[in-house]
Amino acid sequence: MSLTDSPAPSTTPTGRKLSTAKAMVEGIAMEMERDEDVFVLGEDVGAYGGIFSSTTGLLDRFGPHRVMDTPISETAFIGTAIGAAVEGMRPIVELMFVDFFGVCMDQIYNHMAKIHFESGGNVKVPMVLMTAVGGGYSDGAQHSQCLWGTFAHLPGMKVVVPSNPADAKGLMISAIRDDNPVVYMFHKGIMGLPWMAKNRRAVGPVPEGDYEVPIGKASIARPGTDVTIVTLSLSVHHALDVAEKLAVEGIDCEVIDLRSLVPLDTETVLESVGRTGRLLVVDEDYLSFGLSGEIVARVAEVDPGLLRAPACRVAVPDVPIPYARCLEYAVLPTTDRITEAVLGLMER
Repeated sequence: MSLTDSPAPSTTPTGRKLSTAKAMVEGIAMEMERDEDVFVLGEDVGAYGGIFSSTTGLLDRFGPHRVMDTPISETAFIGTAIGAAVEGMRPIVELMFVDFFGVCMDQIYNHMAKIHFESGGNVKVPMVLMTAVGGGYSDGAQHSQCLWGTFAHLPGMKVVVPSNPADAKGLMISAIRDDNPVVYMFHKGIMGLPWMAKNRRAVGPVPEGDYEVPIGKASIARPGTDVTIVTLSLSVHHALDVAEKLAVEGIDCEVIDLRSLVPLDTETVLESVGRTGRLLVVDEDYLSFGLSGEIVARVAEVDPGLLRAPACRVAVPDVPIPYARCLEYAVLPTTDRITEAVLGLMER
């Protein structure tokens, strides 16, 4: 079974609802049941169940030989996963916070991402690097970044970023089955954890059984005619909230959930902008040299005449994420900032 873009997986009819965290775990567990070469390793993925509940219950179900707590040495355990993948296994390795990538970037980029290329296509690296991203809960500059633009910029890795429970499960299954290294980035704010800020969209319908969400295919989370909002992850939730509010004022926003950065579904973006004539890119990553500029550039390169107004971007300004709550929310792409940008576009 494959879920594409009409209807979006978040609206797929189903009789049950799961949090994003539980949907991720369900996808991992199904693949571990299906394929004995799938295993999980990382810091606190076992007894603790992942600090963001990304592996809860897996240790009890599959045991310590397939769900492995590791020492605090990202280079060591990511390197272990790479070696296992090269030998034909399908590891899922968790980098607890994406902010910690600096201590293991040699393993990630000079090995995981390049072995297939350097071997002339003879050696596959079928592994998933799973990591938590995003701010909004005052965890400071070293625990609150998204950085998906950094990974998307570096060739050799697929990059997926779910925004809802149904996609979280389907993309996880697709990532595990892919013969390429896949970076699976989940925002803490969409996980449905009780200690995080309440988010009504973090729990949603999830199809039962085995299905894949295709990597490289965006979803139209909300159709509209006036403005195209291109975004991903938690910002999809914010964009949908803005679209609901502005619909009352007669402004019809179309919300595109990218779901994957590599490959990037440029076609869906172009088709949407062709209908609306206005483009707003919302990104919780940094403004400069990142995703928001890439989306605008692709539209401009194909057909700048699609735009009836200059494209607009709402992203994190080029500063570290502040610890103080008021300052943190001043830099994040909040609903207020998105609303202001949409209204500005409509005036042009």
